[in-house]
Amino acid sequence: MSIAQTISQLLSEIKSYGATLIAVSKTHPAEAIQEALEAGQLDFGENKVQEMQDKKPLLSNKIHWHLIGHLQTNKVKYIAPYVHLIHSVDSLKLLEEINKEGKKNNRIIPCLLQVHIAQEETKFGADANDIRTWLGNRSLDAFEHVQIKGFMGMASFTTDEQKVRQEFKQLKQLFDECTKHYQSANTEWSSLCMGMSADYKIALEEGSTMIRVGSAIFGNRNYQI
Repeated sequence: MSIAQTISQLLSEIKSYGATLIAVSKTHPAEAIQEALEAGQLDFGENKVQEMQDKKPLLSNKIHWHLIGHLQTNKVKYIAPYVHLIHSVDSLKLLEEINKEGKKNNRIIPCLLQVHIAQEETKFGADANDIRTWLGNRSLDAFEHVQIKGFMGMASFTTDEQKVRQEFKQLKQLFDECTKHYQSANTEWSSLCMGMSADYKIALEEGSTMIRVGSAIFGNRNYQI
């Protein structure tokens, strides 16, 4: 199946959930992104700042670029002028840097707080209780050039679907809790990003509003890029 056909099928599949599809284009060439763009896909996810920087000039300004990988503070300045959404905010230090670069660029940068929900220690993300503390202490209120749109979380890499479902349920519960109890000028609880190629169907059933799909669209990753 072609990239365009796969995207069409995915968009049809998630339509009833009202979810947004992020096409994960990391390690894939600009030509593949262009094919997806021509099929109507506007949201693309990149893991690395440098790769996003390399691809952006080659493609339409209509693209919504999502930084989905771990973000170092010294790299924020490169994407601050244009990034559509940063998915991987896991510390107050990183939020402070994003806020600083947002101010320099006279824009409010949309972000998701990455929550560690998997059992693997290799996955990034803040602890749910730390996030509750940040919100409860109003630690985020000072960041006038950041908008917290919601959460992102990655489930354990396992064939145990019940385990994956339970991890997604926990993140949805945190999302609902924050939607109800934590409101401020720079929070807008609209996005719950969970689910990738292997588990997006479970994620949608558990309330995901944004899924990230790469290999199912573009095929296996090209690690030579």
